[in-house]
Amino acid sequence: MIASRFLPLLLVSVTLAAAQTVPASDAAKHIGQHATVCGSIAGEHTAASARGTPTFINLDQPYPHQVFTVLVWGDARDSVGDLPTTGRLCVTGVITQYRGVPEIVLRNRQDWHVPK
Repeated sequence: MIASRFLPLLLVSVTLAAAQTVPASDAAKHIGQHATVCGSIAGEHTAASARGTPTFINLDQPYPHQVFTVLVWGDARDSVGDLPTTGRLCVTGVITQYRGVPEIVLRNRQDWHVPK
């Protein structure tokens, strides 16, 4: 009896926790939202001499015309794991914006996958 009273609440909570999936080209419309962004890897660059040693992975369009960037800081690289350098990639997190380009900062392996 008690379980049946909480089942609707549990289902609503699970539904709200699921991230919305958007193409990289539409990510700019979702700034501030938690979502999964998917696109084709168009370029990758690690700024080895920059503070924090960031790695930038651009989806759908290469730099300087990128439509979405995946950012991995050097100190998170081990936690994130080996990302693919070609093909499609999906990343999950809060979409932010840096210099007019939407991005997600990856912090661990659970926040990315290669779609089937």
